[in-house]
Amino acid sequence: MRVAIVLNTSWNIYNFRMNFVKELMALGHEVHTIAPLDEYTRLLEEAGCQHHVIKMDSRGANPIKDSALILEFFMIYKKVKPDVILHFTIKPNVYGTFAATLLRIPVINNVCGLGTVFLKDNLLSAIAVFLYKVSFRFARRVFFQNPEDLQMFIEKKLVTNKTADLLPGSGIDLKKFHPTEYKRNEKFTFLLISRLITDKGVLEYIEAIQKLKSEGVNAKFQILGAIDEQHKRGIKSELIRKWIETETVEYLGTTDDVRTFIEKADCIVLPSYREGTPRTLLEAASSSKPIIATDVPGCNNVVVNNYNGMLCKIKDATDLADKMKSMSELKEEKLREFGRNGRLKMEAEFDESLVINKYLAALKKLE
Repeated sequence: MRVAIVLNTSWNIYNFRMNFVKELMALGHEVHTIAPLDEYTRLLEEAGCQHHVIKMDSRGANPIKDSALILEFFMIYKKVKPDVILHFTIKPNVYGTFAATLLRIPVINNVCGLGTVFLKDNLLSAIAVFLYKVSFRFARRVFFQNPEDLQMFIEKKLVTNKTADLLPGSGIDLKKFHPTEYKRNEKFTFLLISRLITDKGVLEYIEAIQKLKSEGVNAKFQILGAIDEQHKRGIKSELIRKWIETETVEYLGTTDDVRTFIEKADCIVLPSYREGTPRTLLEAASSSKPIIATDVPGCNNVVVNNYNGMLCKIKDATDLADKMKSMSELKEEKLREFGRNGRLKMEAEFDESLVINKYLAALKKLE
């Protein structure tokens, strides 16, 4: 089969879908990747993908401006003539599906997370729901990363039970992210791994840090992730510089390999407002690290309170600070237990092979 994989960045394909791509190639399928040009595009081509560049802004949502994507997708799909298209992320899911439908090409869509638009009740949210409702009528299969998102789409009649299915996120490569022997740092170290946007709970994390420091908690607080001022909910670099200058937090920048940073931390923190299935938490749990995350869909599918970490209230810096303080006061054996439990959960529920096999089964039905 000629399979097209469409995302909003080449980086996303290379970092999160590459094992699936390699499996497709090993089975003799011809893989075409479609995404904007970035530094990872070359790596996709070197791996054997036939890449097609599309101009797509992954930030924000303007349905009038974004509707032009339908024509761009249409022209690429007409040229490539794929047997099936797998869409990931919002814009490919919606506008790519419209284009594929005009060409009568079957699509498999993936809802990797709802985004803030579904957390609000406004005109933009209403338009997004409408676009999903119309476009998803034409999808052969729609995969979701947590049961809450799936149920919401069914209740809003955006998908049917017949087309909807559940995946354990993008899965985790258990060989790449393997446990290391836990040794507590002299200064207990918290690490948040995320783009610096408000939806990820970064502001609550900073407020919690300030509260803990005022109480005399002797710990180290870190952030690893890209500054994204252009994002509608991006945090200004001026504010981030202030956090660094006042030594509120240690900013680690960005990396192509998070494993070293995860290994050096005592606890991974993600106070996000809502997720599909957060990759950061899968990586942390697979690496046997205790986790603190918000009790929201996506996060609470990975973290079970007092089993492999702790859950805190959404948008509540005080509760987050309380959980962080409690975590830092745990004995080393309890921290090890959280880590072991997290790894067991990943092996049982989130192994990447489970995801790949579901995709392959869906493709087989279209042959």
